[in-house]
Amino acid sequence: MTRPPHTLGSRLLASLAALASALASALASLASLAFLASLASLASLAVLAGLAAVAGLAALAPAVALASTANATPAPTVYSAAALYNRGNAYARAGQPGLAILSYERARLLAPNDPDIEANLRYVRLAAHQPAAAPSRFARAVTVASPTVIAWLGVAGIGLIGAALLARSAARRRGLRLAAAGLGLALVGWTVCNGIVLWPAMHSAVVITGTTPVRVSPVPMGDPLFTLPEAETVRMTAQHEDFVLIRTSTGKTGWVSRADLVPVVPQ
Repeated sequence: MTRPPHTLGSRLLASLAALASALASALASLASLAFLASLASLASLAVLAGLAAVAGLAALAPAVALASTANATPAPTVYSAAALYNRGNAYARAGQPGLAILSYERARLLAPNDPDIEANLRYVRLAAHQPAAAPSRFARAVTVASPTVIAWLGVAGIGLIGAALLARSAARRRGLRLAAAGLGLALVGWTVCNGIVLWPAMHSAVVITGTTPVRVSPVPMGDPLFTLPEAETVRMTAQHEDFVLIRTSTGKTGWVSRADLVPVVPQ
């Protein structure tokens, strides 16, 4: 029996076509994974910011204990927004507005939009002659839940997007896949927005001593550039040994001793 012409060439072309198809499928899979990885990296900053905020808040008890004075109430054994709120009330009654505002700010991170925390924080700020601007509508919307809950929702959103991408071959469930992908994107977007709102708190500190000198360099000598009153909230931009470079709400900068202020979220 004679062999049909071009059989070997046809088989070679078929093998090359199969190889090209396999490579195309692999590249498509890699593209999907790259897309998923890019989404994961986009959300990771906000997710890590939320988790870092919670992790930092878990270490607040030692930080506040170091900053406490002899008249301060002892640190509560149970760490919660309610405990921080009560501690803030105790500091406010003891005439320590700096530590009171610090406690209220930390409680607000754990219980966003709590009306009692917001009211007491505003009252103590005004009593200490500090600005008491209310959070914007955007900030209230994206901080409706605690950072821990929003961070886990962001992780769930990434999982939904990944599941939708992996199930793209199921043509009959296209609507369900699109709904899952849309919900995942919404959750990731919410987490990113929450991270943006929380970012200033990650670098904020409250002055806990009266008439804190701000110096031109991180050395304890020379005349200060200006002084900070107790309870003022500043932004930390750099650190050097026992000094912190700060920026006030009016744009002034200088070096402050680390002992004169406490970060809202311990570093």
